[in-house]
Amino acid sequence: MVPDRAVLITGCSSGIGHAAAHALQARGWRVFATARKTDDVARLQAEGLESLPLDLDDSASIQAAVAEVLARADGRLDALFNNGGYGQVGAVEDLPRAALREQFETLVFGAAELTNLVIPVMRRQGHGRIVFNSSVLGYAAFPYRGAYVAAKFALEGLADTLRMELAPSGIRVSLIEPGPITTRFRENCVPHFLRHVDWRQSVHRAQYEAQLARLEKPGPAAPFTLPAGAVVERLVHALDSRRPRPRYPVTLPAVAFWWLKRLLSVRAMDRVLARASGGGRR
Repeated sequence: MVPDRAVLITGCSSGIGHAAAHALQARGWRVFATARKTDDVARLQAEGLESLPLDLDDSASIQAAVAEVLARADGRLDALFNNGGYGQVGAVEDLPRAALREQFETLVFGAAELTNLVIPVMRRQGHGRIVFNSSVLGYAAFPYRGAYVAAKFALEGLADTLRMELAPSGIRVSLIEPGPITTRFRENCVPHFLRHVDWRQSVHRAQYEAQLARLEKPGPAAPFTLPAGAVVERLVHALDSRRPRPRYPVTLPAVAFWWLKRLLSVRAMDRVLARASGGGRR
């Protein structure tokens, strides 16, 4: 364990980001745990984390956060974990342009802007780790998740390109691709869905009603759901290993879909994914 390494993590208010911030701090990292809301920043500080605000939809917020982190860490940053985000639910035909734009602003444009601000710092150091938290939906499309799927596919393309471009610099880029994880992700999707989708007037109303009903049921979101710590384990490897992997699928479905996509025809894979989604009711 190397002491005093500094890492910036986005989306630390709950779930994977929250678990990662505490786990890396316990391993000796200096963790800059960021969140969008000031109340969440105050709570994270009360938990003993070094926290500051960062809104991925706001360029000024991103720039201010990076400047503050570098000022506190004497111009050094060893790692970035791009974790912050949310999922826009809805059939593609029900999604207005604003919904797609907002999804890409957070998951792709905000992450890219933040990453581009820290790359020069890592280049000067001659080392660095950049980890993107993607999803099984970054390579396997589910119905009624079109905006999120499209943004995660784009994020994976961005990360793959960066990995090749940064290879000579000593900066390593990895993707973590979780399947079902115990977080508040599903609950956090609801306000965006209700704001953008006129679901009562949609031809997909039955599927939406089933999805909303599932949110009210206790228990894991799907079979093979793992705790956020499963993602943190892969993150630790991506940060500590001399040869970090380009991709880290997490959970059995993520691994299975990765291989099935390479073995099955497109139509056969469509049938598998449609069945896994419960016909859009999950």
